Amino acid sequence: MSVDIGGSDSPCSKRLIVNGDDFGFTRGVNEGILSAFKTGILTSTTIMANGDAFENAAAIALANPDLAVGVHLAIVGGRPVSPLSEVPSLAGASGRLPRTLSQLILGIAKGSINTAEIEIEFNAQIERVINAGIHPSHLDTHKHSQIVSPVARAVVRAANRFGITKVRNSFESPRNFSLAGAAAKANRKTYLKQFMQSALTSPRAGSFKRLAAGAGLSAPERFFGVALTGLLDSAAILNVVRMLGRGVSELMCHPGVYDDNLEAAPTRLKRQRQRELEALTDPEVLAAVRENGVELVSFRELD
Repeated sequence: MSVDIGGSDSPCSKRLIVNGDDFGFTRGVNEGILSAFKTGILTSTTIMANGDAFENAAAIALANPDLAVGVHLAIVGGRPVSPLSEVPSLAGASGRLPRTLSQLILGIAKGSINTAEIEIEFNAQIERVINAGIHPSHLDTHKHSQIVSPVARAVVRAANRFGITKVRNSFESPRNFSLAGAAAKANRKTYLKQFMQSALTSPRAGSFKRLAAGAGLSAPERFFGVALTGLLDSAAILNVVRMLGRGVSELMCHPGVYDDNLEAAPTRLKRQRQRELEALTDPEVLAAVRENGVELVSFRELD
């Protein structure tokens, strides 16, 4: 953990995992995640085995063993880690994974994507991370693809295969609407769209929790960050910290150092990542964590 705030060991205490997604996407993203861990409230990250800066991220992980590193399983965007001959329907004629979550869902619904290939690709990505010398602390999915039932089942099977016992609960409560900070209020249309998308998937939370528990997997009780994707700032983080209840929650974030490589990368989150980095290292945020009795933990400490 990056910050020792003297939290209680009680299972009833307020505990928060702050996870930086997209580790390995670009060197600037890697730099931002490391900075947020060393000087801010970030406690955990998930590495993209198919990221352009994977090797750099793996080196950072090995040099910073206190940083909990999971696998950011990606079947949306980029190229597969598996040989194309093993995932022909998932990669398609272009040799690339579906560009969007909607394309993935449509391919599964139409039967043009063989869902068995999802698990093949997940296994290959986890193997690449392990072969780099990293013992994954947990699993989550890029673009929240695990909200799709066949993908969720593949995540669970992959976790069991590799002895990984923790996963993200990527379903956000509609009650989180009041968490908007200045960035979300200034981009109200985007915030409302993301909030509605999150709210529409929230009824599936119970089935995912039962699936994970049935496979012996642990997940945080609450999740924050979907509606605030690209809109996370200090005010929003302060709102999260101040409303936390007892138990374990996860805040998803996307910190990064904005540079030319990130500007050219295929992502809508560019300067927003720099803003998130500044928010995660904001002294006011660190002070609020202490003042509100929140214990910062990683997925390694999840029961």
